[in-house]
Parts: sequence; C-alpha cells; structure tokens
Amino acid sequence: MSFVPRRTPRLSKPLLNKPLLNKRRALGVTAAVAASAFMLAGCAGSSNTPSTGGAAASSITIGTTDKITTIDPAGSYDNGSFAVMNQVYPFLMNTPYGSPDVKPDIAESATFTTPTEYTVKLKSGLKFANGDDLTSSDVKFTFDRQLTIADENGPSSLLGNLASTAAPDPTTVVFTLKQPNDQTFPQVLSSPAGPIVDEQVFSATAVTSDQDIVKGNAFAGQYTISNYDFNNTIQYKANPNYQGLLGPAKTPTVNVKYYAESANLKLDIQQNNIDVAFRSLSATDVADLSTNSKVKVVDGPGGEIRYIVFNFNTQPFGATTTQADPAKALAVRQAVADLIDRNAIASQVYKGTYTPLYSYVPAGLTGATTVLKDMYGDGKGGPSLDKAKATLAAAGVTDKVVLDLQYVSEHYGPSSGDEYALIKDQLESSGLFTVNLQTTDYVQYTKDRTNDVYPEYQLGWFPDYSDADNYLTPFFSADNFLANHYDNTAVQDEITKQVGETDQSARTAEIEDIQAKVAADLSTVPYCRAPRSPSSART
Repeated sequence: MSFVPRRTPRLSKPLLNKPLLNKRRALGVTAAVAASAFMLAGCAGSSNTPSTGGAAASSITIGTTDKITTIDPAGSYDNGSFAVMNQVYPFLMNTPYGSPDVKPDIAESATFTTPTEYTVKLKSGLKFANGDDLTSSDVKFTFDRQLTIADENGPSSLLGNLASTAAPDPTTVVFTLKQPNDQTFPQVLSSPAGPIVDEQVFSATAVTSDQDIVKGNAFAGQYTISNYDFNNTIQYKANPNYQGLLGPAKTPTVNVKYYAESANLKLDIQQNNIDVAFRSLSATDVADLSTNSKVKVVDGPGGEIRYIVFNFNTQPFGATTTQADPAKALAVRQAVADLIDRNAIASQVYKGTYTPLYSYVPAGLTGATTVLKDMYGDGKGGPSLDKAKATLAAAGVTDKVVLDLQYVSEHYGPSSGDEYALIKDQLESSGLFTVNLQTTDYVQYTKDRTNDVYPEYQLGWFPDYSDADNYLTPFFSADNFLANHYDNTAVQDEITKQVGETDQSARTAEIEDIQAKVAADLSTVPYCRAPRSPSSART
C-alpha cells in the first residue's frame, strides 16, 4: 500500500542479484518515483571489491529511505516491506526481468482446469532455508492465513475472488474462485498477497513478528536474511537452494541501509559509501547528482501514482460528524478536484519527473481514461475557481471548509512537504478552504489512517501487477485497503464483472465505466504519476 501501486510491480522482482556490467565501482540512486528493480540492479557494484569483466560483486550496499512495517506478508502492503519479501520469499508466479507478464516461479505449471479452478503444480524437492519441506500444504496455509488474518494493513483485499484453497497432494494446489475466468488471478499470485510462507514458523491466525521469522530462517527466495535490525540495516545472503524462475542470485552478500533523511542518503552517495540507492531522493537532488561526473543517471519505467484519500465518515460533513450531509461532503470533494493544479505539482515540485494524472487507471493500461479532466476543473486539465465556488454553493456550503490534511514527510520522498504545501496553497488561495497540514512517521501513519484518525490524507500506489484492475479492486471493492468507508455496490458489482470478462472489448468498456462511476463519487483524488524512474550509478 505504499500505496503504494505499484505495479511495474510495487518494487519489481528482486533487485539484488544482477551482476555489475562495467569494471568500475558503481553507486546507484533513484529519485522520489517508483522504480523497476531490474533497472536499479544493473547499477549495482561491489562495495568492497571492484568487479571485473562483468563478474558479479562479492557484496553490495544499498541505501533507501523506505520503511518496513513488517516482513510478514499478511501484515503489510507497502513498498518498503514488499522490497524485502521479493528477496526472501518464493512465489507461485513471478515476473521475469524485463517483462510485465508472470510465469511460474516455484511452480512447474499453472493453468485454469475449469472456469473456477486454477491448478498449480509445484516443483518437487522444494525446501525452506531452515530445512523444512515446502509443499502444497504450505501454499494452502499461506492463502488461508491471509484470508483469516485479513489485517487492515495487509493485502488480503487482493484475494477477494478466492473462495478456497485445496492441497490434494504434496505438489498440487487448487484455487477455487468465486468469479470464473479471473483474468488477474495469475498476477495476484505474484503480488504482495502471494509470498509463500513456512507453516512451521508462521502463525495461522496472527501476524508473526519479524524476529520470529528471521530466527526461524523461514525463507525460500533468492536470499535469506542473516542480520536484521528493523528499519536500520538488513544483510542478505544468497540462498543456494532457490529453485525459482529468477535463477541463482549473482551477488553473495547484500547489505541494505535504511535512512531517516534523504539528505543523509544523498551525502552517502556523494561520499561513495553505498553502491545502490532507491527511494527516495528529491527531484532537485537527482538533478544535482546528475551533474556529478562520478554519477550516472538512468531512467526506467515506473507505475507509482499519488492521490488524496477522503474518509467518508470523518471528512467535513462526513457520516459520523455532527454536521453529516452526504451532498455537502461530496461537494467538498468535488471542489478539491476542481482546484487541484496537477501541472503545477508536476512541474514545480517534481521538475517533470511526474506527469499529471486525470483518472484512476494510468495511461498505457487498457481502459485508461481522462475522466477527471473532463468532469472537474476547467475541463482541459487546469483548475477552476468558478466551478469550485458554484459546486459548494449549490450544495449549501456557505462557510470556509476546514480540511485536516495529513501526509508523510519521507516515505513518498522528501518532496512530499513541498507537494502538500503547494496543494495547501492551491486550496487556500481560492478562499474556500482552510487547510491544516500535519505529518506523521510512516509506521504510525499506516496504523492511524485505517482507524479514522485522518479525515483526508496522502497515499501513493505502487502497482501489484500490470493490469487496470490493480488500480480498481484494491481501492473500491467492499473491503478495500483504504478503509475509508466508501461503499458503492454498483461499482463493486462491475469490478467483479470485469475481472471475469473474457471479451477484451467488453472488459475495456467496463473498466472505463468503473472510472466514470468512481469519478462521480471521488473516494480519492489522483493528481500525478511517475512515468519514469531516474536512477544513477557512480562509476
């Protein structure tokens, strides 16, 4: 949920195992945009011993300002946590380097055997790093516990179409689906809901602590964790027993250092203390580093979006407020959508590394529209004060509206402060709003936002898979991860319908219609997207 998206995958599959392709020490950095892991990996070099002739380094050091909430797949749905999971857990389906399409990872095959049954055959002889056998029983346990725990900060919403999981023999798993012909289910198996866990180590009914997971060595991905200091450092060791799609890890040891401030991350880049950096530097920092002759900047694809979430209970005129009024609450959301200047955010804050976003499905994915451009503001992508005034007046909102708007100072990059200062200015300069900005550490943020603490708040999304559905189901299904009390049964029914729609033209029309319905309700207001990922490598 960090929320981000992703989907390139939220952080594409493992960034740790590709060899350095030049002969000199390298340092990689990415800006405050979503990054494809395979793009960053090509920047990785040795932090101790220079690599030669394209050989893999013996170790690399990575820096990030991302934060981990938990490495239990049932308890987190954010980019920082999923970046760890991608390295240490196996998946039934995975994303090969350079492709958005999933293929079997620890599975030999995966196919629909009936319209509502998706059957996976596991490779034989699979084991976790602790010696426990990895069988279909662990797979069934993994998905059963996701649905049982259904943690408010977890990814269980991605499994909304899963009715049951069976393990008829040690290498066979049968997923029974509620909706037939689910076009997204193979991708869901590669998503944050898909890491396979050891039933001998993990609790069936509660999120397991990071300490117990590391102590239990419950890993079967390309890497294991040899040292873990929560949100300070992680040391990974290559797992020689990994039998998945991605092949053996190329770098034996990987050290990850977590930074509280992007300024310190930039300083370590300049002082050659880290080999690879991802998430997050400001656009200004990336521009500055790109002028350094020892730093190479590389652009890669990204799928991150940014948006404001409205809590339908606690926003102005929300359902549980003393002045509850659905029409006025909608008018407040509409006026915000009328006043947001997306071009200014993209150009002034992000220096062109982001582009304006006018809908819920980004351009490039089947079914993407620009419905927010058509319905709000000046109808051409710009803001409209007159329209915002008219919208509020028509609903009977006569007083200045107070918005208590929350954001995260570092998790979505150091530019978040500038981003929300500009949004505050855009809203307040209209004379229609008073905006109280507040910021919270991300770990606390993930707890507060699902407990009705924030009436309006910032989120980013890093897509789970490359399909329009991943920008719809997690946000607008009945038990969506936003937990913002948005409930539109017509939207939910059409989301369910498009998932199982085998006629591509009909599915496209349904995706377009869902965006129109959601745009009329404005559960969220998307405003920008990362079209590319600046990264850099020291040479």
